[in-house]
Amino acid sequence: MKKKQKKNIVLTGFMGVGKSTVGKKLSSQLHMRFVDTDYMIERNERMSIPKIFSSKGEDYFRDIESKMVEKASKFNNTVISTGGGVVLREQNINHLRKNGIIILLTANVETILRHTSKNKKRPLLQHENAEERIRQILKDREAFYQNNDYEIDVSVLSIAEVCNEIIHFYRGSEK
Repeated sequence: MKKKQKKNIVLTGFMGVGKSTVGKKLSSQLHMRFVDTDYMIERNERMSIPKIFSSKGEDYFRDIESKMVEKASKFNNTVISTGGGVVLREQNINHLRKNGIIILLTANVETILRHTSKNKKRPLLQHENAEERIRQILKDREAFYQNNDYEIDVSVLSIAEVCNEIIHFYRGSEK
């Protein structure tokens, strides 16, 4: 008898909300594969995301991101951590939703700022007022982030609490 393939868990949300950290722990707890689309992009392009942005531009990056998302969407039994801007192209979410549930991780601006302030690998936040930039990008993406199956504000939750909430929702959605 063939084992039933589990739907993917797709983590979306703004940079610094913990998609990769949560994704790794979640995949371990659920015995699922873990992939990070940003890592797939860097491996495919043989350069860092900031380098791609600076040498080839955001449009080029978004095109490569869409290709990697389409590839990742074909996996089974996988936790997929996506880049913060993956939601900007509806085709990305459509691909990911075919075989996955979309979990949006959110956080307040203070939490995002705390998680991103020491990281210089965030090209969209290389700005003189990072807090203002975060607020603006969040506002610009607000409608895009609404395209999800479940939403968790991680601002005051531990990684374990976030994982437990996702697992509870995921197991309920499998029925």
